[in-house]
Amino acid sequence: MSKVTQFIIGLIAILIIGGGVFLMFWDIPAPAEEVTKTISNDRFPQ
Repeated sequence: MSKVTQFIIGLIAILIIGGGVFLMFWDIPAPAEEVTKTISNDRFPQ
């Protein structure tokens, strides 16, 4: 493989690993309000 291809593959790997680490440590806040939705019975098969 050429140096450019190795660089691109390495960059993609670093981005994927970095994104995974970011998602592991990101403290996503819980929803602040309750959501209630009424679903019609017509949407379900009989």
